[in-house]
Formats: sequence, C-alpha cells, structure tokens
Amino acid sequence: MSDLPGSLADFGPAAFAAVVVAGYLVVGEPMVGHVLHRRFEGRLRTDPGARRSFYGRLLVLEWGLALLALVVFLSAPGVDAGQVGLRWPQQWPGPLTGLVIVLVLLFVAVSTRALRGGALLEAAEPVRRRGHSPPAQGRHAEPPGAATLALLPRTAGERRLFTLVGVTAGVCEEWLYRGFFLAVVAALAGGLPTGVLVVVAGVAFGLAHAYQGRVGVVTTGVLGGVMAAVYLQTGSLLLPVLLHALIDLRFLLVPARVLPAGRTA
Repeated sequence: MSDLPGSLADFGPAAFAAVVVAGYLVVGEPMVGHVLHRRFEGRLRTDPGARRSFYGRLLVLEWGLALLALVVFLSAPGVDAGQVGLRWPQQWPGPLTGLVIVLVLLFVAVSTRALRGGALLEAAEPVRRRGHSPPAQGRHAEPPGAATLALLPRTAGERRLFTLVGVTAGVCEEWLYRGFFLAVVAALAGGLPTGVLVVVAGVAFGLAHAYQGRVGVVTTGVLGGVMAAVYLQTGSLLLPVLLHALIDLRFLLVPARVLPAGRTA
C-alpha cells in the first residue's frame, strides 16, 4: 500500500512550490496542451516537420515538468521515496484492481486490432458523407473530432520519435499525476479515502487531455483512475508506468495507410 504524506508540513520549505506545481497540472496543463495542439494542427498542411517538432516540444515539456517535480520532492525533508511511489511494488494488486488491469489489457488488444484494421478511416468517413468540407488551411489538418489522430506518426522518423514520446508519457506522466500529484493532494487534504484519491487523479489526468474533446477526457480520465488505483494498491509507480507506456506505444502498430489523410512527409 502507498504511504502518502499526511501533512503539507512534510514538504517543509518546498510546500509552496509543491502546491504551485500540482495546481499547474490541474489548471495550467489543460490550457497549455490545448494551445500547443491547435498550433500543431495549424502547421500540419504547410510544415512537413510539424509532427517531429511537436514531439520534440512534448519531450521537453514533460521531462522539464518531471524534473521540476523531482527537485521539489528532493527539497521536501519529510517525504521519502516510498511516499511518492519511487520503489518496488510492495504487494500485488487486489482481485478487483487485477480484474481492471486485465480489462485494460483487453482494451489495448482490441483497440489495437481495430486501429490496424482501418477503423480510423471508417470513423472519419461519416464526416465526409455528411458533406463537411475539409477545414481551412492553417487550422485543422485532420477530420473534426479526431485530434488524437493528428498525433499519430506516419513516417519512420516520426515513429522513432513517437517511441520516445510513448516511453516519456509512461514515466513522466505517472510520476507527475500519480506519484507527485497524489502526494501533494494527500498532504493538503489529509486522510482522504483511496476511492477519493483515485477519482481526483482520474479527473486531473482527464482534464490534462482536454484537447482531445469530451470522449478523450472521459477515456483518459478513466485510465488515469485505473493507474491511480494500481499505484495506491502496490505502493509503486512501476506497474502504472509499464501499463501507460504500453497503451501509448500500441499506436506504433497502426500502419500509416489506415490513418486519415494528412501531411505525412
């Protein structure tokens, strides 16, 4: 089980910084993500290196935030590594959480098969049949409602960078939204039930993906809650990191030919 901090005093002189970083994850990250994604989509039709550039920005942003949170943690005298999940699992997930993990793995397998089979093109086709014209150049380069699809790699170079992005998301986002964020929330509120912490983690993670629309917020929110449950039961970020990276890296199995039309160079 995770042994979270019981008071903000545990963070000592780093308490204010811890609250600021945690607040940014909930309020600032959704806004920054939205702005970055809109700019990225606007460049897709005119800039062959738009995806590679965007991947680079994601890597800098996520590792920068992760390192900042790490510095804050290292400056907190009353918080040890185990209280932020930086240790080996202390126990296996319980039956219910284990079942949820199996369901997540099944979701990964089924969704990957659907993606490889061209489900993305089929989902985009109704938009064309309803008579929607393509978005104006300089705005969205992908079908409306398909913000996530714009992120998927098309070329070999993009796939190599996307591999780094997927691993980075697994490591950095689990550290930020489960290990660090939940430690700060527990320190602020004190004595919150595990179920409440799972919901809080899920909501924060879903909001961070607001650029994906309502479906994206709900989907990532649920996955964020699952990762939080796994973390809190095992007392370690290891399994959430592996699961998170697996979920993101499955997109490497999607061939470019089944993706909606867009700049692929």
